[in-house]
Amino acid sequence: MRIGIVCYPTFGGSGVLATELGKALADEGHQVHFITYQQPVRLNVFNTNIFYHEVRVPTYPLFDYPPYEVALASTMVDVIMNHDLDLLHVHYAIPHASAAYMAKQIVKSKNGRNIPVITTLHGTDITLVGRDKTYEPVVTFSINESDAITAVSQNLKEETYKNFAITKNIEVITNFVDVQRFDKKPFDAFKKVIAPAGEKILVHASNFRKVKRVQDVIKVFAEVRKYIPAKLLMVGDGPERPAMEDLVRVLGLLDDVRFVGKQEQIEEILAVSDVFLLPSEYESFGLAALEAMAAKNVVISTNAGGLPEINIQGKTGFMANVGDVAAMSEFAITILKDEHKLKQMKLAAYEQAKHFDIANIIPQYEKLYSRFCRMKIKEPEPKQAVQE
Repeated sequence: MRIGIVCYPTFGGSGVLATELGKALADEGHQVHFITYQQPVRLNVFNTNIFYHEVRVPTYPLFDYPPYEVALASTMVDVIMNHDLDLLHVHYAIPHASAAYMAKQIVKSKNGRNIPVITTLHGTDITLVGRDKTYEPVVTFSINESDAITAVSQNLKEETYKNFAITKNIEVITNFVDVQRFDKKPFDAFKKVIAPAGEKILVHASNFRKVKRVQDVIKVFAEVRKYIPAKLLMVGDGPERPAMEDLVRVLGLLDDVRFVGKQEQIEEILAVSDVFLLPSEYESFGLAALEAMAAKNVVISTNAGGLPEINIQGKTGFMANVGDVAAMSEFAITILKDEHKLKQMKLAAYEQAKHFDIANIIPQYEKLYSRFCRMKIKEPEPKQAVQE
């Protein structure tokens, strides 16, 4: 198949999933065309089946804001027609689904062909941005005009139906993780640099937006640090980072907290960590938590959104209500004090992550594509019975 993937090229969950999906599809022999405004951060391998098409937005004094959606639709049309794509798979509703609808109509007018569009909903495109009355009519229309709609969790599917007048079926195809990539042995020299006295290592990774409640990460760690020698690694960057660095100074944690910025090879960090903290106000799925589980981290999170679909209370980690720093702190202290239980839960987290391994999810997307693609995927032929 020839598949066009439209996504944000950043470290966010939608961009990460879209990129990893495209890479896996290319490994399966499909031709994958990424269409976005810069090369995705996870698109760091060479594969003859992968193509990247940059969306260029000309600037004119007439426009206060460059018309990215128009440029995106035009680029889609160009790629569809010049590379004979079988379908478009757009990730994140705004503005990708609406731009895809525009591109679909243009292609239809040019050569009469109806290019299928699959829209995958990821979270804030529905729960935050899409609900803004400025965008809601366009979001609702473009989702309903998609040939197929998927959501990355059951919770997100329910939230979409709750907040939008969606008339089509939404299929749940969960986020996934390449378990093999994250199943790494800890690099002892690296661990000793971070925790020279054998301290426990906690980690948080996000885009440091308010919804992530990064201040709760710092507060939980401050409580843990009172009882257990520990270090905290803060992975990522975003608007809340300066305030969090100030909070670390105020709480006297400068020697124990490191802000390491955006990291493409986060698996190296997770390999030496013990506990992953994710106190978000909302997570449509919790891809960062899943990656941590694949790296054998115990996850302490809120019970918001889709997190209960992956984090099993008392088995793979612990969950608390949003803002309940006391409960999350108690969970962290309890598990870090019990080495035997910590090891058990780390292994349980790893086993849970295997249910969401990329090898289990890619066939679901291929099956979905085959319903709309001109080239159907052949079902494996039944094995012949062995004659005695």
